[in-house]
Amino acid sequence: MFRPVDGARAAAVLILFGEGPDGPDVLLTERAATLNKHAGQPAFPGGRIDPEDDGPVAAALREAWEEAGVEPAGVDVLCTLPELYLRHSEHLVTPVAGWWREPSEIAPGHPGEVAMVARVPIGELVDPANRLMVRHPSGLRLGPAFRVRDMLVWGFTAALLTTVLDAGGWNRPWDEDRVEDLPPVR
Repeated sequence: MFRPVDGARAAAVLILFGEGPDGPDVLLTERAATLNKHAGQPAFPGGRIDPEDDGPVAAALREAWEEAGVEPAGVDVLCTLPELYLRHSEHLVTPVAGWWREPSEIAPGHPGEVAMVARVPIGELVDPANRLMVRHPSGLRLGPAFRVRDMLVWGFTAALLTTVLDAGGWNRPWDEDRVEDLPPVR
């Protein structure tokens, strides 16, 4: 376990579940390909906790509004999960779980930041055909991934999603020996 460095930046993400047209789902965004960091990567809505935010819940809801058009009033916050330290970016991230009681229309917020927004059915996420492990170009095996909705979900988002699906009893056995190389990343 890595310990946060002094000055680690506080951040929050929203793991937003809802009842969609294809059953229970979760909201994911895809970062714009033009960004300097994590370009084109799928993620939960989220970002740094601003001084004006009243903690991680407010930050996660604000970011979901800015990135995807999620109306905060339609979200019931279920809980916050323990902070997770991301050594690569030096962020201390608080996952916030929510239920989308009153779904709003979603669309990418700032086009320079978000390329796509998708409600991904849990059934697609747990389908063994959509599961794989990914390997960094250096040869290092990184961890679990999902191929859903024209996205390769990997890294922090896939690891957190896997943990949440396990905790919810949704995960199904899948071939963890299916390994693919990551595309070049920035």
